[in-house]
Amino acid sequence: MNLMLLAPISSLIALAFVLYLAKVIMKESEGSDEMSRIAEAIRAGANAYLKRQYTGVALFFAIMFVILLILAILKYIHLFVPFSFVIGGFFSGLAGFIGMKIATNANARTANAARKSLNSGFRIAFSSGAVMGLVVVGLGLLHLSIALYLLDAYFTGPDKYIQITSIMLTFGMGASSMALFARVGGGIFTKAADVGADLVGKVEAGIPEDDPRNPAVIADNVGDNVGDVAGMGADLFESYVGSLVSTSSLAVAAGLGLKCITVPFILAALGILASIIGTFFVKADEKKDQGALLGVLRRAVYISSIITAIAAFFLIRGVFGSGYTGIFYAIITGLLAGNLIGYFTEYFTSDTYMPTRKLSETAQAGTGPVIINGLSLGMSSTFIPVIIVGAAVMVSYYATGGADNFNMGLYGVSIAAVGLLSTLGITLATDAYGPVADNAGGIAEMAHLEKKVRERTDALDSLGNTTAATGKGFAIGSAALTALALIGAYKSQVEAVAPETFEFSLSIINPPVLIGVFIGAMLPFIFGALTMKAVGSAAQEIVKEVRRQFREIEGIMEGKTPPDYARCVDICTLGAQREMILPSLIGIISPVIIGLILGVNGVVGMLAGATLNGFILAIMMANSGGAWDNAKKYIETGKFGGKGSESHKAAVVGDTIGDPFKDTAGPSINILIKLLSMVSIVFAAFILQNSIF
Repeated sequence: MNLMLLAPISSLIALAFVLYLAKVIMKESEGSDEMSRIAEAIRAGANAYLKRQYTGVALFFAIMFVILLILAILKYIHLFVPFSFVIGGFFSGLAGFIGMKIATNANARTANAARKSLNSGFRIAFSSGAVMGLVVVGLGLLHLSIALYLLDAYFTGPDKYIQITSIMLTFGMGASSMALFARVGGGIFTKAADVGADLVGKVEAGIPEDDPRNPAVIADNVGDNVGDVAGMGADLFESYVGSLVSTSSLAVAAGLGLKCITVPFILAALGILASIIGTFFVKADEKKDQGALLGVLRRAVYISSIITAIAAFFLIRGVFGSGYTGIFYAIITGLLAGNLIGYFTEYFTSDTYMPTRKLSETAQAGTGPVIINGLSLGMSSTFIPVIIVGAAVMVSYYATGGADNFNMGLYGVSIAAVGLLSTLGITLATDAYGPVADNAGGIAEMAHLEKKVRERTDALDSLGNTTAATGKGFAIGSAALTALALIGAYKSQVEAVAPETFEFSLSIINPPVLIGVFIGAMLPFIFGALTMKAVGSAAQEIVKEVRRQFREIEGIMEGKTPPDYARCVDICTLGAQREMILPSLIGIISPVIIGLILGVNGVVGMLAGATLNGFILAIMMANSGGAWDNAKKYIETGKFGGKGSESHKAAVVGDTIGDPFKDTAGPSINILIKLLSMVSIVFAAFILQNSIF
């Protein structure tokens, strides 16, 4: 366990670096009094939303704690499980909250720094993103490594590591539950505000984006933080935790002992240190084209990946000797898969490349062609990520001896997921930077800063749209590998608690399995439909409110009377809290109901159907949405008629459809497929003893 000390040490280094970055950001000036006033309004709205969200989520966690405590008393699960569930949810929410607090303090500072130079604004925005990335990995690895030490000291006996990993898997269930609420609620908020602001402001009133005359403009900026910072942070926190605990669980199932249990933690620690090194390579010149800025961020990610790969080689050689090189190959496979998925997501969504430019060109023919071609682009973009993930599974499975030892092969797939997420600190930084740049552009517009500032923030914002799409592709790809590993962990958990007479019958022609596959394949569609409908309902209320204010409040359009921004923030908050309940409950209740009716075989079928279909659907939605967004921004640079043209109006409509695709339904589905597995694992013993089949 001595090498395992690297995990908490690197976590503390990451959190110390976060404090340093936060101090650097806070030393910068917010600019004029008007800029500070706008930033404070955004902060107040974001804080009010999260306070209300966490209050509701706390009630859910209290109810789940009681349910799990009852199961513990009835001896279905260990008594530590309810506490582990709450702790996992707490740290997931804390990671998102800290990231959002820094983001809402960095937006005006980014806009003000952009008055000096593009690089100054870029550094502040990226530093804010790095806070989010390093908080996620720092808190995630710290609490898991401490838990492993404490549980290892507490348990004794031959089955101690089975008990330890079973309890730690519940950390993942708590993190997944919090992530789902944060992602769904934040996604509904941000896209309701965005869609409402665009439809009435841009299309009907013909005013620019982030125009202070638009009553929904503050709500839109608040939404960027609660959805794309707090929500994304909680999302990737649970992916990170899920990959670590599932890999440890599969190590136990494969009979690999303590060394293989601790390897994912040590690898994650090395990835944290590599990510911190990577942040020092982020520096831009005054070129405002997206290709140059993308190159800067890509360089940092690649350097971190190379450092992690080299360190992983010496880690595996030092821990196991030359006999376990297959584990190293699995790690490299995960690293390559993550970078390749990121690159091809960028290819399909960035206006630097042909697919999105072709999409923007179709706007000249009207709204219909934009929507049709955007859907086509998203569907066709699923091909390459599926091939990449399939290849990663194949290589990692057979490289670690899956042909001879099934559980060892599953361990290889899981360690590939850890490899993919090992550089999450820098990868998430490139994603979380985007909302800060977007807010900075909004503040520059609302505070009427000079034209060159808006040009610089627009360049940063355009880059943010692409890195956000890349981050979602990375998150969805990691979700697929993690979910596959969790299915293996579920099988191992059932075998650990099942009576000796029990046998899996996972043939596709076994009725419970086949029915489970169909139900699982359907769940992402139902979940996506509910989240899309939620955005539509909340956006409709915003549209009505913005129209009402334009109609009833005199002097808004002339800039003489300020709109009632708070009313739109309140509508989005109430709508998000109300609408997030049903889709979130689906992910928690479905595995239990299906398990009680179809048994554990049906649950495995459901997990397989949900994972495969959810992965593809999430990729399609995220890439279509990202392409629609950047196609609109490409037109706004002056192409195909520029702002205010008929092409622009058609592209705006496409973007309003893409908004809930890429920021609500799509990224939430990747949480759904992991939460289904986590819940199934925790309730495995209960289902075994109480199912009909």
